[in-house]
Amino acid sequence: MTGPADALLVERAVGAVVGSAVGDALGAPFEFGPEGAFSARFPRPGHGGEMCGGGGWDPGEATDDTQLAVLTGESLLERGGLDLPDVFRRFRRWAASDPKDVGLQTEAVLTGGDPWDTAAARHFETNQRAAGNGALMRAAPSAVHFARSGREATLDAARRLSALTHGDPAAWEGTAVVHELIRLALFGEDPLTAVPETLAALRPGHRDRYAVVLAPDWHPDLATEFNGAVWPCLGSAVWALRTTASYEEAVRAAIDLGGDTDTVAAVTGALAGAVYGAGAIPRRWLEPLHVPLPGFGGRVLRAPELRALAERLSGLTTP
Repeated sequence: MTGPADALLVERAVGAVVGSAVGDALGAPFEFGPEGAFSARFPRPGHGGEMCGGGGWDPGEATDDTQLAVLTGESLLERGGLDLPDVFRRFRRWAASDPKDVGLQTEAVLTGGDPWDTAAARHFETNQRAAGNGALMRAAPSAVHFARSGREATLDAARRLSALTHGDPAAWEGTAVVHELIRLALFGEDPLTAVPETLAALRPGHRDRYAVVLAPDWHPDLATEFNGAVWPCLGSAVWALRTTASYEEAVRAAIDLGGDTDTVAAVTGALAGAVYGAGAIPRRWLEPLHVPLPGFGGRVLRAPELRALAERLSGLTTP
């Protein structure tokens, strides 16, 4: 039997998982577009039509960001915890099924034929470029699953899951940050005020660079890399949360940054969903939401299935 505090945690967990998927689907049609394109098309919040589709995406269709997030969450539940070879197998099966979109780095790791425990490291050794945001984008389900296990377990799981596809430790630390900020939000704490403490929990060689993009006075215009990299992606998501006052405002701000809009909005949606809860996500954005799972028998998850997944990942509901 759960009490009011547990019920709030579950609603925030649903907010994180579903909120990430909604941000992904909203941002996908605007990927690689200019700043302000979302608000130029939909200048008045609350008037509908924003799940517009385009760029190869159907209205409400989530991208690889959410597809890999769902596969992660389902592995955690079906395997009873963190089974890294199983997660990698699911990712590899998905990548082999010709999904609509897959990041170049993630694709190279998943299709290169190397074993699960060396594939990302070998890719990094060869390319020396592996700090993309491809692990950050899929973090919501695992952040929810490990939240009740405490900070150290949350950080460790984030790093290990990230390392499946990203050999650069910078990506591991960014994923650890978003895991921890979501964990804190689920328990009703303000993740923004916890940024300094979270930075202190990072490995020393990465603290300074993340401190820059997570600082209160940082703006995405100050980014030194495209927001497809882990640092500006995370920084942009935290900026969007910090400078707005609702889930809808945060996601709109994220998409209006342009660039890698689906992933920045997915990360923003996870954070804002954890802060404001599932009830803050506009219903008009939930109705068309759907997550195809290439390679898994034509399965398509919609908002109710995503909600059920999040509830189970919270550890406070029964299957």
